[in-house]
Amino acid sequence: MTAIVTKSRIALVLTLAAADGAQKVAHAESNSGAPALAIASAPSLPVTVAPPDSALRYSLPWQLRPVTIGTLARVDSVASVFNDAQGNLDEAVATFVTAQYQVNRNWAAVVRLAFVGNDAPGEATDGSSFANPLVGATYARPVGPYRLALFGGTTLPLGTGGGDAPNIRAAKTNAASSTARPADDVMFAVNYMAAIAGADLAYVNHGLTAQAEATLLQLVRARGENGIGATDPFRTEAAVGLHLGYFIGSHVSLSGDLHHRRWLSHPTTQSAATGARVALFDGEMASTTVAVGPRLHFRVGKQSCIRPGVSLVRGLDARGFDAPLLTARTTAVQVDIPVMF
Repeated sequence: MTAIVTKSRIALVLTLAAADGAQKVAHAESNSGAPALAIASAPSLPVTVAPPDSALRYSLPWQLRPVTIGTLARVDSVASVFNDAQGNLDEAVATFVTAQYQVNRNWAAVVRLAFVGNDAPGEATDGSSFANPLVGATYARPVGPYRLALFGGTTLPLGTGGGDAPNIRAAKTNAASSTARPADDVMFAVNYMAAIAGADLAYVNHGLTAQAEATLLQLVRARGENGIGATDPFRTEAAVGLHLGYFIGSHVSLSGDLHHRRWLSHPTTQSAATGARVALFDGEMASTTVAVGPRLHFRVGKQSCIRPGVSLVRGLDARGFDAPLLTARTTAVQVDIPVMF
C-alpha cells in the first residue's frame, strides 16, 4: 500500500513538473516572437469559407467585364431613349442575363443572353428580339494588388430578326438595340458569328478599383446573304474601356466607366428601300458611352454576396456633354443586380 502511494505521488510530481515546464517554454517563445509548441489540439470543426473581404472590395464595372473568378448570376437591364434617323423618339429596353461558373481558382465559363423590347415611332415598327447568345471563358490571376483577366468567346448566330427573310420588327429592334446598348452591339449583329478576344487589368486596393480593358472582335457572316441589313462577309471592331470605383464605407461604392468602340473595317448595309449598298458615315463608325452610379455590397448568408446598383448611361457625340439630352446616342438608366456564390 505504501509503495502504491509513493508511486502515485511520484507520478503527480512528474505531471506537475511537465505542465510547469511547458508553460515556461510557451511563455519564453511568445516573448521571443517564435511560434509556441502546441501540446495537444482538439479536432477542428468544418469551416465554411466566405468570400474574402478583398473580393467584396472590388468595384464591379457597368459596361466592362469583371476580373473576378467566381460563380455568379447577373441580371442587367437598360431602359434607353434616343432619336431615330428621322429625329423621332425611340425607346428600347434591353435585359441581359449572365451566368458565370467557376471551374477552378483561375478559370470560369460564361454564358450571356439578351432580350430586347423596342417602342419605336409608329406601331408598325414596334417589336422585340432575342440577341445572339455569347459563350466564353475567363482566365484571371491576381498579382499583388493587381488582377489580370483574359477573355475568349464567341457569339452564336441564333438571334431573331436575321436570315434571308427576317422578321422586320425584330430586325428594326436589333438596329435600335445597338444604339441603346453599344457596349454589347456585337450580340445584336444576328447574321454574324463573332470571335472575341479581350484583356483586363485592374488595380484593387484600399477600397479603390482602377480597371482598363481592350477587346478585339472579328465578325464572320453566317447567314442572311440575301436579306436586308449588313452585307459584309467580314467585319472587324475594337473596343476599349476604363473604370474607376471607390468604396465609401464597407457597403457602398461610387463608380463610373467609359467605353469606346470603333469599326476597323468600313461596314456597309443594304437599303431596305432601294436595295443599294450603303456605307456607314463617319459618325456611325465609333461610339463612346459613359456610365456613372452607386452600388451596394453586402453578404447574403455565409458564402454569397449581392451587389445591386443603378447608373445613368450617356452616349456622347462630337458635342460631348454639351449635347442635348436626347440625340442619336443613347440616354439610359441601367439597373444591375449581380449575385456571387
